[in-house]
Amino acid sequence: MRIMTKLLEWISVISAVFAVWYSLIGGYVKHPMIEQNMNLIIVSPIIFIILFGLYAVAVVLYRVFTFNNCEDAAKELQAEILEAKKDLHDRGLRW
Repeated sequence: MRIMTKLLEWISVISAVFAVWYSLIGGYVKHPMIEQNMNLIIVSPIIFIILFGLYAVAVVLYRVFTFNNCEDAAKELQAEILEAKKDLHDRGLRW
């Protein structure tokens, strides 16, 4: 069973959106509402990129602010660093 990767999902969605956008720009779909809002349709990819950027920033900020602190793991890591320094010092490495 093959699973679609995230990259393939993004490429598929972007291709579908681009196909719809191109059909609207190219005049393949005729409707008075489309003709009235052609300026908005033309700049809609730029609007989508800006919205995607805002979404990405919001997700990164949310993940940074809700990041869990692991106090025990930090203490354990510091102890391992001190142990490694002592071991290197015992083996003759000086810094």
